[in-house]
Amino acid sequence: MFDYDSELARYQERLWGALDIRPGDHVLDVGCGTGLTTRDAARAASSGSALGIDVSGPMLARARRQAQAEVLHNVDFVQGDAQEHAFPPEHFTWAISRFGTMFFSDPVVAFANIGRGLRPGARFVQLVWQAADRQEWHTAIRAALSGGPASLMPAPADDAFALADPDDVAGVLTAAGFTAVDVVDVREPVRYGPDAERARAAVLQLRMAKDRVSGLDAASAERALDRLSVTLDAHGSDDGVWFDSRAWLVSARRS
Repeated sequence: MFDYDSELARYQERLWGALDIRPGDHVLDVGCGTGLTTRDAARAASSGSALGIDVSGPMLARARRQAQAEVLHNVDFVQGDAQEHAFPPEHFTWAISRFGTMFFSDPVVAFANIGRGLRPGARFVQLVWQAADRQEWHTAIRAALSGGPASLMPAPADDAFALADPDDVAGVLTAAGFTAVDVVDVREPVRYGPDAERARAAVLQLRMAKDRVSGLDAASAERALDRLSVTLDAHGSDDGVWFDSRAWLVSARRS
């Protein structure tokens, strides 16, 4: 299983810096993955609660095991799609998401559904990726696996960048019933592993890499993987393999 917590450690800090969760709060974590953000929220909301929702059963199984190991009694996880899940009405005082809101089939419907679970005035703070061409991790890895400049490749149809336009994000949230929308440019590197060898193993767990390599014959796949190793090695440093990236930190209030 890909370690998104390690990859996104710098963004975890930026998200947490934008929050002010108090002991009595009730927090909804959308697209919680293995639950790091949910568990952090549960610790901050010590007399309240935190609920993480995600579509991935294996990730949620890990989240539950870790919460049990950390003896957190005010955290829970549910498998489901936040676009249609029946949240308790006007229950949560915060909604948060670390790159977990870009994959909805209908963002307006999804954000309106999340909003119904929030108390009036509650804040919704999320991180979403900016455009694909602003992500060095995306362009460099695609170029390595494809054997050519990323600018010459077809544009990716990737839901990860579905909220890359800040005006669209603001419009979607407003249409879903949110106010005071604020979109801030955030730039942090992402980490794929302590060295090139382990970074390669991590990258090959990602869909963009698996899909590309699986479509190649054996000789072409070997050349692609060699190019990937060279690229990862070039991005190595004393504390790991890093690529530049950019995101939007989006905050809004439930009306």
